[in-house]
Parts: sequence; structure tokens; C-alpha cells
Amino acid sequence: MKAHSQGTLHLAVSIFVLCGSEMLLQRRAVSKYHCGGQWANTCCTHPYWGERLKHAAERRIFEELGFRSHLFSTGVLTYATPVTQGLFEHERVQVFQGWADKEQLRLMPNPDEVMETRWASLAELREDIDARPQSYAPWFRIYLKRWSELGLRTTLHEAV
Repeated sequence: MKAHSQGTLHLAVSIFVLCGSEMLLQRRAVSKYHCGGQWANTCCTHPYWGERLKHAAERRIFEELGFRSHLFSTGVLTYATPVTQGLFEHERVQVFQGWADKEQLRLMPNPDEVMETRWASLAELREDIDARPQSYAPWFRIYLKRWSELGLRTTLHEAV
């Protein structure tokens, strides 16, 4: 919390689970310490002290959404932005990607973390963000603006 209140640069991981040209999104629980009720990518977290980044990503996707996915790293991105509740995100983010069959995937969202999920294409997301930017977490809007830096391997990338 100190890093978020002071805007100190720190490590984070962001996960993008894709099915073809669609991305699994989550709407953050309203009770989250910032950006509650806003849509974001599949999952984000901070590693525990000494935890490997891939382990943090695998751990958190299970804690938040109740499934496991083979994840691979795709890129690193650093950004800074104010979020809600007077807090700031200033993160060096390791990006991870996973694949899923959305027809077979059984999600079990943790209601303390996630209030809703959906699948969406990059084109749908960009259109909706233009119409309703406040519905999306600030870091997710940054990710979409800096899409080519994420290194994701998908047909979404071809749409950029």
C-alpha cells in the first residue's frame, strides 16, 4: 500500500488469457482497494517478496478466477498512472499470456476479487473504452494504447 500511496516504482505481473481473437476480462470486485467495479485484463498482481514472477501469475489467476493455465512471459512494460482512492500505480510489469478454450473453461471467480467476467475482442474493447473510459481500469487503458509492447501472440495483435 505504501508503494501505491507514494507512487513508488515496484514489480507487478499482468496476465492475458486468450481464446482466438478474444481476451478474458474481469470486472474487479467493488470492495477492491482501488478501481473496484472497473474492467481489466484477465488478472494482475504483485509478487510476494522473493517469489518468482511466473509463480505469482499462476498463483493469482487461480486465486482470483479458479483455474490454472500454462502461462508464458511475453514482455515487460513500465507505466505510471493515478488510480482511484488517491492511489497511484507505478509499475514494472512482466506480462504473461495463456490460452483457453472459452467453451471448455470453467471459471470460479472469487467474489472478493472478481464480480464479473466476459470475453471480448480488441476491436470491441477499443470501441467501448472510447465510449465509456471510466468503466475500465487505468492500467488496462494504457495496455491497449501500448498493445504492441505487450508481446502477446494472437490474432488480436494482427488487428492493431
